[in-house]
Amino acid sequence: MIENRLDALLEAGFTDRLGERDRMLLARRALLKSCYEKPSPLLADSWWYAVPGERYEGLFTALDLHDRFPVTFDEGADVVQLPHRRGAFPVFVTPELDGWRLIIGNLEDVVGVDWDEWMSAVERLSAQCGEAQMFFEDEAGGSNVWVVAEQGCIRRRYTREDDPEWVGEPLPWEDLRVDDEDFDPEFDEAEPNEGTADATTACGHLSVDPTRIGADTEIRGHGWLALSAPGVGHKDLGGLVRS
Repeated sequence: MIENRLDALLEAGFTDRLGERDRMLLARRALLKSCYEKPSPLLADSWWYAVPGERYEGLFTALDLHDRFPVTFDEGADVVQLPHRRGAFPVFVTPELDGWRLIIGNLEDVVGVDWDEWMSAVERLSAQCGEAQMFFEDEAGGSNVWVVAEQGCIRRRYTREDDPEWVGEPLPWEDLRVDDEDFDPEFDEAEPNEGTADATTACGHLSVDPTRIGADTEIRGHGWLALSAPGVGHKDLGGLVRS
């Protein structure tokens, strides 16, 4: 598919109506361009999900995303800056990065901002993809959250705002206060889970730290741009695809 035809499809907003052949050509284009990419750190807008690369397909159902369009890592990285219309917010699903796919961009509009909405989303993702993780950081507000869910159930969760809260058993990599060699249970006091890492540290142990993506990160395949409403296409997103 030549570049001007691709631009015409984007401008017309017909990418949600493409036939199988054109979809394959667009995917091939993204794969070819991705071969020359050198991934760089990703600003995840303080909130992102991670799912296993080999079972990522279920995420589109879990988050009710539509009209996905193949893009490179670079093309999807600025998803929050892309225009949207008719309530269709774009979300970026990264290429596979060290075995994981990250989901970023406009999640407050796609998932919601209530606690129950957050937890429901990560549970749905894990039910569809086998496992899912959520990470949230708000340095200004002092909030810090990371969640690991498997097969539709939360296995481990750490939440900190005013007081820390833990759910589930500690994971093997967690460096807890009570495990410190200098900790003496006769004289020292600590909460059972005290010392749990924050989201920045946890994501590096659990999947991928988006701020540390770089030359050593193994990247496979292409990414996807998907919309939160069906049948809208990608009109007005022509600037997404750069030569």
